[in-house]
Amino acid sequence: MKDNPKVKEHLNSLGESDYLFTCPIVKGEILFGIARLPAGKRRQDLEQKANELFATVPCDPIPEDVGDGYAKIKIAAQQQGTPLDECDLWIAATALTLDAILVTSDSDYQRIVEVGLRLENWEN
Repeated sequence: MKDNPKVKEHLNSLGESDYLFTCPIVKGEILFGIARLPAGKRRQDLEQKANELFATVPCDPIPEDVGDGYAKIKIAAQQQGTPLDECDLWIAATALTLDAILVTSDSDYQRIVEVGLRLENWEN
């Protein structure tokens, strides 16, 4: 949602064999974040950016077997004593199950790499 030149550079460098998508949980988190903002220019700008994003990046359904990955990640996080937000767990489980790279700047996901989650931060 940020106008980050490095993110735009990564997006422009994706090849035809690369598949960029989001999932309903990420979409819901974005829409929730916007909806809780007070009415005004910032909210309108973010609504427009979100509409543009969702018009160009497909929102794929979550496969049933993501539940298996969710359980694996949640148990590992609890055993480490580092519980994570429920939405973050589901997002990570989706990426892990689909063997996708999770593109995020959220450092909380670093705690999940032990189970094989692949991360990239395009803001750096």
